[in-house]
Amino acid sequence: MLYIGIDLGTSACKFLLVDEAGQVQNTVTKEYPLSFPHPGWSEQDPTLWWQACLDGVPELLSGFDAGQVAGIGVGGQMHGLVALDAADRVLRPAILWNDGRTAAEVEYLNDTIGRDKLSAWTGNIAFAGFTAPKLLWMRKNEPQLFAQIAKIMLPKDYLVYRMTGVHATDYSDASGMLLLDVAHKRWSIEMLALCGLREDQMPALFESYAPVGTLSTAAAAALSLPGNVVVCAGAGDNAAAAIGTGTVGEGRCNISLGTSGTVFISSEQFRVDPNNALHAFAHADGGFHLMGCMLSAASCNKWWMEDILHDGDYAAAQEAIAPEKLGCNHVFYLPYLMGERSPINDTNARAVFLGMTMDTTRADMTQAMLEGVAFALRDSVEVARSLGLDISRSTLCGGGSRSPLWRTILANVLGIPLDLPATEQGPGYGAALLAMVACGRGGSAAQIARDMLHIRETVQSDPALTALYDARYAEYKQIYPACRPLFASLAGHVHV
Repeated sequence: MLYIGIDLGTSACKFLLVDEAGQVQNTVTKEYPLSFPHPGWSEQDPTLWWQACLDGVPELLSGFDAGQVAGIGVGGQMHGLVALDAADRVLRPAILWNDGRTAAEVEYLNDTIGRDKLSAWTGNIAFAGFTAPKLLWMRKNEPQLFAQIAKIMLPKDYLVYRMTGVHATDYSDASGMLLLDVAHKRWSIEMLALCGLREDQMPALFESYAPVGTLSTAAAAALSLPGNVVVCAGAGDNAAAAIGTGTVGEGRCNISLGTSGTVFISSEQFRVDPNNALHAFAHADGGFHLMGCMLSAASCNKWWMEDILHDGDYAAAQEAIAPEKLGCNHVFYLPYLMGERSPINDTNARAVFLGMTMDTTRADMTQAMLEGVAFALRDSVEVARSLGLDISRSTLCGGGSRSPLWRTILANVLGIPLDLPATEQGPGYGAALLAMVACGRGGSAAQIARDMLHIRETVQSDPALTALYDARYAEYKQIYPACRPLFASLAGHVHV
């Protein structure tokens, strides 16, 4: 049998066809535009996502027997607000995860309602990207539209609805709304009331691997698939990707060095750190996870190389970094190009180079940029370690993981081995594995994730180099606290 995994991204939708052995048989990508109606806003028309499916799925199946498709799973961009009216029509473009219009609402939630209450109700505090602040913004600024809301969903849930006719979400994706009582896996009555919502306006809650339904007659015809294809609830993009990298059970870690950077730590029990520096979310394997998300990771490299140096030869720039300079660079870099989420939650934070002298070279600054991202990822790892989680190794994925130098730096900054998966297809691959579970193939989500994981390479850390980076990290940790008052002052009179 065959399984379709869908990765609903911000700029494109990727489709994977996977066989029972977990081998990817075909991939198709369909791009769509983003809309920026005001500075700092980010929106998308959900019907573009469905059109991508209508175009992408038949193309994916070209040359294959569509009758062999048993299930579909969707992993998708989190936090986006999809609002439907009583006739299931989209009320307004979806407000996406990277939309920055909700600063006032986030401040109200964290400072007026209070972080302690939010954490008690949901396990998390408010971040600008989360769904609840978007709903408060919509209630205040678009009251007529807000009054018409009959159902609220997340981006990937809209695709599941178009396929099955069921309004559903899964616990991992719902965790990022600030509307779910994550510890008890139920909607937070307090948060719904605070946002002016009723529970019947929320989608039904499922485990990620649970079947939601089968394709409707109309959807099956539109996608050129049989009507008995099972559609599972799916998962948020990071949780789906974690299934694809075998990050399941207790204390397993996956680091994604993509445009943004994430540290994803699976856990069998619900944990919250005292400062809510990490997100405390449900996992697609039926358990829970902690996640640190830094907004600018590999995007720092792109900014530095292309926008500042006007140089597209990334490999040559890194070859100029002498091995003996690792752990000994005199330049530091804070990677806060877009503010920062985990663990500091500071929208005012900005990127900084520090320590340049007359003998500083371009290679020194490139190295500092790579090291700064690694140090920022360690910030989240250290929070998890403070909760007693033993993070002794991690898988590594994302575009930045293709750099041998960056892999070496990160392994030694963290002091752990990093495993590179043989199959790295991100959320779409994990979604296909969840579809297998929904169809009764391979046992539990955790078991199938372990069975399908194959490591192609492991990057070891060197104790001597790790000791050097430990000393550098101790110095790095002093930079942001020293700069924080200045960041806040600059934000007060500089429009960004």
